[in-house]
Amino acid sequence: MRWEHGRRSDNIEDRRGMRVGKKGLAGGGIGAIVLALVVMYFGGDPSVVLNQAGGLIPVPTEQQASPSSPEEEKLKEFMSVVLADTEDAWGALFKASGHVYSQPHLVLFSGAVQSACGHAEAAMGPFYCPGDQKLYLDMRFFNDLAQRHDAPGDFAQAYVVAHEVGHHVQTLLGISDKVHAARSRAAEAEGNALQVRMELQADCFAGVWAHHANRERQILEPGDTEEALAAAAGVGDDRLQQQARGYVVPESFTHGSSEQRMQWFSRGMQSGDPGQCDTFKAARL
Repeated sequence: MRWEHGRRSDNIEDRRGMRVGKKGLAGGGIGAIVLALVVMYFGGDPSVVLNQAGGLIPVPTEQQASPSSPEEEKLKEFMSVVLADTEDAWGALFKASGHVYSQPHLVLFSGAVQSACGHAEAAMGPFYCPGDQKLYLDMRFFNDLAQRHDAPGDFAQAYVVAHEVGHHVQTLLGISDKVHAARSRAAEAEGNALQVRMELQADCFAGVWAHHANRERQILEPGDTEEALAAAAGVGDDRLQQQARGYVVPESFTHGSSEQRMQWFSRGMQSGDPGQCDTFKAARL
């Protein structure tokens, strides 16, 4: 991916080296369940959240930040460029439709972090918190993405950020609130099906970003599209369940199959049109 000459975003919060105490989740109960749902993306383990529920508000603990390696600093700079690209792409798209795009912040952390959604561990994977409209990412997740999910490469990493930004777009458009309300009234299977459509739409929105970023700055290099598709496939529910259980239960899917995730990312990338990402009206996913 050609990124070195791209604009850098100012919306990066670097909390690496800062730790929070493990005294439970603020609010416990419902708050824990909400965060557990938020962090399930990319195979994150919701039990890490639920096991912490019912305690006190996490208390920050002082810890001296360890020096960052040159590789980590370069990755941080890369994240800043990707975030800036999403800001430019969605800013233009929102303006064209008569709206203003509110830019999210990307919080980089190590080990654990406190968000408006509660206390989160790195083991949960990247997540977006609608409560503070921030993306949370421990960059060491990319090692897991390459090794566990067989998706190495910088464009695979960019896909991760663009997907979480897709959830931010859903929040701004009011989609997230509607889905949350519908899921609160639905049975488990129906609620899971709604969540699948939510995640696949975020994949499609990630593809929309890729389309516009490449049109404006020609960011794509040979193999980049394949890297993003590998990331989408690597975190499909069917693949993750097969790895963890040895069998697949489609009724329990919450993010979509590998094929579906690749399909919707490709749809957004080929069209560049957010209107093509309405998974909620699609007869077939």
